[in-house]
Amino acid sequence: MEQKIKKIISRLNTPDIQFADVRATITDSESIGFNNEHLRNYSSSNGSPALGVRVLINGCWGFAGSKDLSDASIDRMIKLAKSNAVQGSNFLKEKVAFPSLPATIAEYHHQPKINPFTMPREEKMDYLGKLATAIAPIGKIVHSYVAAEFVRQEKFYANSEGSYSHTSYYNTLPIMMVVAADSGQVQSRTWPGHMSAGRAGFELFYEQQFAENTDRIIKEAMDLLTAPTITEEKADIIIGNGHLALQLHESVGHATEADRIFGMEISYAGKTFVKPEMLGNYQYGSPIVNIYSDSTDPKGLGYHPMDDEGVPGRKMDIIRNGVLVDQQTSRHIAHMLGLQPSSNMKGSYADDFPLVRMTNLCIAPGKGSLEDLIKSTENGYYLDFTKTWSIDDNRNNFQFTTEIGYKIKDGSIVGIVKEPTYFGITKDFWNACDAICGEEEWGYYSTFHCGKGEPGQVMQLSHGVAPARFKNINVSVKM
Repeated sequence: MEQKIKKIISRLNTPDIQFADVRATITDSESIGFNNEHLRNYSSSNGSPALGVRVLINGCWGFAGSKDLSDASIDRMIKLAKSNAVQGSNFLKEKVAFPSLPATIAEYHHQPKINPFTMPREEKMDYLGKLATAIAPIGKIVHSYVAAEFVRQEKFYANSEGSYSHTSYYNTLPIMMVVAADSGQVQSRTWPGHMSAGRAGFELFYEQQFAENTDRIIKEAMDLLTAPTITEEKADIIIGNGHLALQLHESVGHATEADRIFGMEISYAGKTFVKPEMLGNYQYGSPIVNIYSDSTDPKGLGYHPMDDEGVPGRKMDIIRNGVLVDQQTSRHIAHMLGLQPSSNMKGSYADDFPLVRMTNLCIAPGKGSLEDLIKSTENGYYLDFTKTWSIDDNRNNFQFTTEIGYKIKDGSIVGIVKEPTYFGITKDFWNACDAICGEEEWGYYSTFHCGKGEPGQVMQLSHGVAPARFKNINVSVKM
């Protein structure tokens, strides 16, 4: 494959092409799902290939991709990419331009502790089946599921500046859930939440202690049926890692994808309230809020030694001491904003056009344990495990509901509440952050399902977070 894409790059080294790159991916995937103790879904795909050719001609991108890697298909892709660029340049309002970068050579190959693709299928099914049996419907538990997704992807990249990378990784998404119902009430509990993916193999089920938490989610789902709701208008809330990862994702991650500033995502995924003039002076959060993009940490799903337009992986601040200082960018958008490119251009597969995407977007840890933070909270709630959420297309006005909340009184948890809901405005919310737990509580929480682009792409990425407290937040949903 290396020789194939380097041969294509050599064919694109012509005077009319300002820049060119070629990507190839080979992807293995497997999906397993049990509903109500029974196997209901199984799919597997091994060695699925894709190739993409991108050229810049007359200041316009031209792209073509295919799952057919034959010589005839490659000839068609090259011809189509060049034609798309030439034709598209006739309609440009502003030409694409960016400075060149030094050539970089990179390689990365991740190996999981338990390779899900070589692990005997019977062993996987036996483990997952036992989990499904442990949470099978009985009494007030009326529905349950256990699911696993496994992905291995190998990627080759080369560009006309001489950069080349060869990488491979394994990602796993495990989850289980129970639903309880009684007297018109329906409540759910998932484990370990909807940000449960990781750069790992089957070992993630053991590391996240699935078997040890079956009884917990059953009990909590049933307890929620009779639990009270929050009655205060406002309250201090501590948000746990899994849900805070989603809050970060929606109200900071997507808001600081700089393609949205220029209207490139309006028709599908919305825009952003962020404006170029905010950089360096906008108080996005309180002074303890430090948020950064880091594609250099191999523990997160967003790690890469080089992004999909040849920018080496970077760790860079987005929000420093609460102030918005940078954006997630492409080479072109970074040039437009006078920034250094952030290494955030990625495509899900080689036949997808690369887009500005989150990689490992993280909140820097503060100090202390979750136990310490709860003890220092006089009255409030500890919230985790996402249930529903919504946010406007400016990434500014939001509402989130978690499955469960734990009431805090005088520094101790004294009971649970069901479906705690909070809402607010992005700037006000992050400026209300007055405490973030330390490194001992910090970890990656990851998703397989971040959608963006037309045609749509789904990206796998991570958020590094520790529990954090937010003061005087709107928690009333009274009509």
